[in-house]
Amino acid sequence: MEVKDKLKLVCNQIDRKGTLKNGVYKNTETAFEALKKTASMFPDIYRSCYPDSEVNVKYETSQPQSFSLQFSSDILFFILHSNVFEFSRDHEIMKTPYIRENKDRAYCGMINIYNFLSDSLYYNRLNDAGYLIGRIFINADNHCYIDGKRELAQIYNNFSTVIFDQTLSRLILDAAIQYTVNFDLLVPPYEMVKEITIQDMLDINNKRMPIKTAKRLGFRFQADRE
Repeated sequence: MEVKDKLKLVCNQIDRKGTLKNGVYKNTETAFEALKKTASMFPDIYRSCYPDSEVNVKYETSQPQSFSLQFSSDILFFILHSNVFEFSRDHEIMKTPYIRENKDRAYCGMINIYNFLSDSLYYNRLNDAGYLIGRIFINADNHCYIDGKRELAQIYNNFSTVIFDQTLSRLILDAAIQYTVNFDLLVPPYEMVKEITIQDMLDINNKRMPIKTAKRLGFRFQADRE
């Protein structure tokens, strides 16, 4: 094969793969905007149901690729990843007829959902940990796959048939909130918190909290679907 032909082949590969990934990202961005819209309406829905409630429910967005929804002592962060990913060869998705028929369908954009404690941000507790409770994958066909904990994992999840739409965005938000409400802060094991340093005490006196707080501090947070 001549050099010119080789260059044409490389250019063709770049164009095909680049066009594919651009389409994937645009679909994922559209899905993210749908989730934003759904989350932005939730505080008003809550207040219409409980107008006298003292529970703080708040939606915030300051960056195009992230937004948060706070309810009581919890915050959910939704983050749109800027890259497009391909599922690994060992992933269950790769064994489905839908992907085997067209491997391009395995390329997906990703939206991560993290759960933090509201106080972690309010008190600027930089050592506190949050947890990934779900990941939303969107491909070039606008098909959706959800990898997540309990309620999120239970959403109908057939990658070959499930298409992301506004209805699915509501189901995802409902499931994320439900899981978070039931995901309680556990008392850490005594052995993990029995010692602090003088520096820790000085930081506390200066309204800095060096002591780590997390819902599963000292406990295993299962990576698989619970």
